[in-house]
Amino acid sequence: MNVTAHSAAPVDRAAADRAAAETAPAGPALSHSISLWFGENARDLPWRRDGFSAWGTLVSEFMLQQTPVNRVIPRLDEWLERWPAPKDLASVPPGEAVRAWASLGYPRRALWLHAAAVQITERHGGIVPEDVDDLLALTGIGDYTARAVAAFAYGHRHPVVDTNTRRVIARAVAGQAEPAPPSRGRDLEAMSALLPAESAAAAVFNAAIMELGAIVCTSRSPRCAACPIQDACSWRAAGYPAYDGPKKAVQKKFEGSDRQVRGLIMAELRATHHPVSDAEIEGLWPDAVQRSRALAGLLADGLAVTIEPGMYALSQG
Repeated sequence: MNVTAHSAAPVDRAAADRAAAETAPAGPALSHSISLWFGENARDLPWRRDGFSAWGTLVSEFMLQQTPVNRVIPRLDEWLERWPAPKDLASVPPGEAVRAWASLGYPRRALWLHAAAVQITERHGGIVPEDVDDLLALTGIGDYTARAVAAFAYGHRHPVVDTNTRRVIARAVAGQAEPAPPSRGRDLEAMSALLPAESAAAAVFNAAIMELGAIVCTSRSPRCAACPIQDACSWRAAGYPAYDGPKKAVQKKFEGSDRQVRGLIMAELRATHHPVSDAEIEGLWPDAVQRSRALAGLLADGLAVTIEPGMYALSQG
C-alpha cells in the first residue's frame, strides 16, 4: 500500500471510545490515545462517510496505491458515478478502465480492477466478498487490500498494516526512526498486539494509526508536538536516534526512466479513440531503444494491443 492510503469505515466516536476503554492502560495505551485523537481529528474523506459501499472501498484502495489522497478523490468520484457497481465496470472493455484511470499512474491497476470487477460479477453475484481468502483470490488484491476491505467495508476484525502504520509502530514501540523492510509476519504481529478486541473498535484503530502516520508522524517532518502519544513514544524518549538498520530498496528516479516513457505512450493512447502509429510514438521520446522497450512492456502487460503492424490502441479485452 501507498503511504497515503488511509481508508476507514465512517468515523464512529462511540467505537473510538470503546477502543480507548478496551486498550487502556499499559502498552495498549497507545491504542487508547490514538483512537481518541482520531475521533476528534479524522479528515473528512469519502470512504469514511456513512453509506459508502464496499465496492467504493475496493476502488479507493486500488487508487490509493502509490497515489496521494488529493489526486484520488476527484477520480474516485468520477469512477463511482460512471461505474457504481462491479457489474457496471465489468460490462465495458478493459481499455475504458485504463482510459478513465488517466493520470493516477501505474495503469496496470486499472486492468487489475477491471478483472476483479468481472470476477466479482461472475463468482459473487456482483457483491464484493467480505472473506479475506475470497478477496485474495481476486486479481490485483494483495494481503493489505483484502484485510482493508474486510475491516473497513464489513467491520471484520483484522490487523491492517500500511507504511504509515509500520512507521508509527517503529517509532512509538520499537524506538526506531524508520521501520525495517516489510515483513508480513512481523508487521501483523506488531499490529495485532495493539488491536482492540471488539471489531468496530479495531476498525477505528486500524484507520486511526494510519491517519496518525499520514498527517502527524510523517516520514520526513514528524509533528511530535501535536502527537497524542508523544509522552509514550519510545523514539522520542530515546532522543530521536537516527535509524541504522536495514532499508528497503529505493525506487529509481522517474525522470528519464522507462516508467516515464511508458506514461507518455499511455497518455497518447488514452487521448484518442483511434489507433496510434509508430510515427506518433516516435515523436514522444528521442531514445529509440528505450521507447521500444517501453512499448514492448505495455504490450506484454496487456495495457496496449497491436491493431495492425505499426498501429496500437488501448486493450479492449
